Amino acid sequence: MAKLTKKRKDALAKYDSSQEYSFEKAAEILKDISYTKFDASVDIDVRLGVDPRKADQMVRGVVALPHGTGREVRVLVLCSPDKEAEAKEAGADYVGLDEYVKKIEQGWTDVDVIITMPTVMAKIGKLGKILGPRGLMPNPKSGTVTLEVGKAVKEVKAGKIDFKVDKFGIIHTSIGRVSFGSDKIAQNAQELIATLMKLKPSSAKGTYVKTVHLSSTMSPGVVIDKSTIAGI
Repeated sequence: MAKLTKKRKDALAKYDSSQEYSFEKAAEILKDISYTKFDASVDIDVRLGVDPRKADQMVRGVVALPHGTGREVRVLVLCSPDKEAEAKEAGADYVGLDEYVKKIEQGWTDVDVIITMPTVMAKIGKLGKILGPRGLMPNPKSGTVTLEVGKAVKEVKAGKIDFKVDKFGIIHTSIGRVSFGSDKIAQNAQELIATLMKLKPSSAKGTYVKTVHLSSTMSPGVVIDKSTIAGI
């Protein structure tokens, strides 16, 4: 068994890891037990009662966090020339098409989100082997394949994120920073849960939301009391 570090022992001593807490109380605990010198990410893990191997139980969607993620998102827009000005005005960090397709083919993926248009997807499709494993492949379901590229850029910059259940049936994503107020972290978490409830597959049987945990970068996890979550 791995030996606990002094900081982890200190963190575990500040709350009861066997207890369950509301989102806001859990956020307060995370702020107290995060010892990183940088503004740590606040992550949420939601274990769902679904079987991701079945196509009709795949949970994937997007959510606009009311307080954003707290980090700068680098956006690449792959579009036709007539949409370049719209993308740039919306705040895209990189805009173009053929030159960036070539760069990606050569291994460049120094972005967080790629937005493109249905009319140029033929050129983007061949990049799937590079972008797919990195979670960068544009997808209509996540709103990253659209003719409204300017709107898409603004939404991503404002805190819109996409999520997808992994092979273990868990949704894992960042919902803010430790520097956020505990109320803002709680509101972001609640918004994600509300979105997940709307996406509940009709074929999913039994308990849909099994467990919920909050954690920060390098901190222990805090178990959330599901009875305190609205909508479950």
